[in-house]
Amino acid sequence: MSKELVPSKIVKYLDEYIIRQDNAKRAIAVAIRNRYRRMQLPDELQEEITPKNIMMIGSTGVGKTEIARRLAKMMNIPFVKVEASKFTQVGFVGRDVESMVRDLLSISISLVREEFKKENQSNIEAYVLDEITKKIIPPLNKNANDSKKEDYERSFFSMREKVIDGVFDDRKIKIDVNPRKRNTDNASPLEIQEMQDSLSSFLSKMGNKSNTKEVTVKNAKRMLVDDAIDNIVNEDDIITEAIKRAESGIIFIDEVDKIASSSSSHKQSDPGKEGVQRDLLPIVEGSSINTKHGSLKTDHILFISAGAFSIAKPSDLIPELQGRFPIRVELEDLSEDDIFQILNSTKNSLIKQYEALFSVENVNLIFTRDSIKEIAKWTHQANLKVENIGARRMHTVLEKILEDFSFSADEKGGESIKITKAIVQDKLSFLIKDEDITKYIL
Repeated sequence: MSKELVPSKIVKYLDEYIIRQDNAKRAIAVAIRNRYRRMQLPDELQEEITPKNIMMIGSTGVGKTEIARRLAKMMNIPFVKVEASKFTQVGFVGRDVESMVRDLLSISISLVREEFKKENQSNIEAYVLDEITKKIIPPLNKNANDSKKEDYERSFFSMREKVIDGVFDDRKIKIDVNPRKRNTDNASPLEIQEMQDSLSSFLSKMGNKSNTKEVTVKNAKRMLVDDAIDNIVNEDDIITEAIKRAESGIIFIDEVDKIASSSSSHKQSDPGKEGVQRDLLPIVEGSSINTKHGSLKTDHILFISAGAFSIAKPSDLIPELQGRFPIRVELEDLSEDDIFQILNSTKNSLIKQYEALFSVENVNLIFTRDSIKEIAKWTHQANLKVENIGARRMHTVLEKILEDFSFSADEKGGESIKITKAIVQDKLSFLIKDEDITKYIL
């Protein structure tokens, strides 16, 4: 983490993608900066300082997940999003809470593996080219004389250049494909996973003694990359680095309000919900979780919980779990102007995405400023009339407006399509007026 990455710069980056929600942006920026500060301290003091976990409270579609996801992407930090409502307590059939830590490690392995791949790109390409060339020109006998060896080397490098140039892309060769070990953990207990892996490996050996495949040279260039990584990079180094990264990753626990028992309810509290909360406690507080790649400590993982809390309240969570999320930030509902800013001002906004999609068909899609304002107006009204799903409503509204244009875009190459205020009104007015239809279509 760079020392130049101060909270103000983090917030400025998030402002490019998320409108408003300043309190949430500031809270998460400070949490990330504190991580850098901690890393500058002596080891004995580092162990004492744990992340201050964050609870985000706000309606769906206001940017809770997006803030955490964008931050993780910016920092290249392992990040995983889970839904608390999908967990079951220990002893019940279903997904246990420890699986989110195993998921985080799987993502971390993929991140580190990709980095190692980029760092060793030239070596990987050289390995793949050599292996393919050897299939086209088989190696010489070990007892060959020096003259033959020199001739072979000249022929080999000449053929290698032709492989690089794609001359043999359509030629078929036989290559040995090593089945990749899955780095992913699943929802099953660790013991069951190990048994599944052993059984899978045994059946693979029994059913397919040879992993030789006949493929084109073009496909072989792609298929041999993983084999090259295995030969060039030590897998243990990848796992070690991935565990280290995951131990400082981010876990985003969404729908945490769904496992809270509402105090307004006259029914007894759901023991399953409370059980999930109690299972979360040791992980959020800090513990060691066993994975198929070794143990992983959760002490310095940043946990961000989020929920609408429209029925339950944060105080309906068990007190111990409340205490594990000391930083509370409330996100505001989106106004009509906010929706307009999201459509018009954010980097890679939906408007820009649709313009890019139409450009593939050589169609110039243009939204007038008035049309974007009108889209924001109808989106906001739909949220008020039906159910407030925040920025997610924009996807449905835009799809409805552009449906006919998208269908015939391939026939309009070289043309321009201008979306005006009148077109937006024509496409949406009858839907908004009829609330029964709106419920189903918007």
